Amino acid sequence: MLSPVLQQVHSNKKAILGWTLYDFANSAFTTLVVTFVYGTYFASGIVSDKLRGMELWSLGITVSAIIIAILSPVLGALADAGGHRKRYLIVSTWLTIFATVLLFFPTEGEIRFALGVFVFANVCYELGYVFYNAYLVEVAPPSKIGMISGYGWGFGYFGGLACMVVALVCLIQPEVPWFGFSQENGENIRAVNLLVAVWFALFSLPMFLWIPPSKANGHAVTSHPVRSAFKRLNATFHEIRTEYQTIFKFLIARLVYNDGLITVFAFGGIYAEQIFDFSMQEIMYFGIVLNVAAGVGALIFGFVDDRLGPRQTILISLIGLTIATTLAVTAPSRTLFWVAGILMGLLAGPNQSASRSLMGRLVPKDKENEFFGFFAFSGKATSFLGPLLLGQLTTLFGSQRAGLSSTVFFFIVGGILLFRLKEIPSKH
Repeated sequence: MLSPVLQQVHSNKKAILGWTLYDFANSAFTTLVVTFVYGTYFASGIVSDKLRGMELWSLGITVSAIIIAILSPVLGALADAGGHRKRYLIVSTWLTIFATVLLFFPTEGEIRFALGVFVFANVCYELGYVFYNAYLVEVAPPSKIGMISGYGWGFGYFGGLACMVVALVCLIQPEVPWFGFSQENGENIRAVNLLVAVWFALFSLPMFLWIPPSKANGHAVTSHPVRSAFKRLNATFHEIRTEYQTIFKFLIARLVYNDGLITVFAFGGIYAEQIFDFSMQEIMYFGIVLNVAAGVGALIFGFVDDRLGPRQTILISLIGLTIATTLAVTAPSRTLFWVAGILMGLLAGPNQSASRSLMGRLVPKDKENEFFGFFAFSGKATSFLGPLLLGQLTTLFGSQRAGLSSTVFFFIVGGILLFRLKEIPSKH
């Protein structure tokens, strides 16, 4: 006979599969658009000035982070009150897909168009993640939250990997790209955005079909829902600071160390191209290897999370990320940079997965969207600081190495704050 936990996993396996497939679907956006392909193409192909391109890309990441920080708690509160989590997830997903299609059209010199569309797409993508993350506590039994969160991140990295392989084989590597595209004006590289849009649309469907709508949390829906949402947010924020101090302290720590992760993800491909002269094909190979490492890391550390706890898992990852980033900044050769990248991949997945797991264990019932809205807020409220500091240091010293070195500060300070946190077991 199955244990109650395994019975719950078994009975909910369709929902779990749909939930993990959504990570498989949407990770193509972060992998190919944000990190490895479009960000690099924007800096060198659309802006045509590497230092200026890196500075403008950091501006786009900064602006989107500020918008996300403002909107995510509000939309989370609205979704909780009206039971609209699934609806908001679907709308944000399709807006991201639409904007990703638009990224195909900007060419050299069309900087404002390209950057504006990217900011819109990135905002919609991250807002969708608020509602997606909130489903974790519905699909996962309490004792398996770490494992299933790890499955999600693992599927996500392998989804990004699979989409990157398709892009490499069909669009980047061939002298004559597939589907009638050409290499003129970077059309084959811009077409990667179309692939990402189709990928996201296709593999997100199981989530929409198999996950039931969420229920309203009992708050009255008034004729002024936004005003009511702000009132609830104020009350929730006060509640987090007074009654859920562990959550509050964790969110402060994550607010810091996540800045480092966002910066590394946003500029990894650009850094490889500008410091080590990686071609677009080499950047794709680099991305493939990193996604394999990240997927393996997320899956393995999902079990570590359930065994040692998410706090300890995050701390281990932060120590490793500090070492890996320092190596990437000082690496004199491509070989050492590859070593740094693989180590970073192995630990980035567990860091994100365990952070979501820890939040899932602590969040109170019926406030998942609202609290995960603050979770998204903690990931974005100051996330403009990392890219902004990187851009400013890059410009000031005329060196991308100096810019990337700023991320080490965020990992160390975030780790110190988290080390002082005493974890409280989930009450779910």
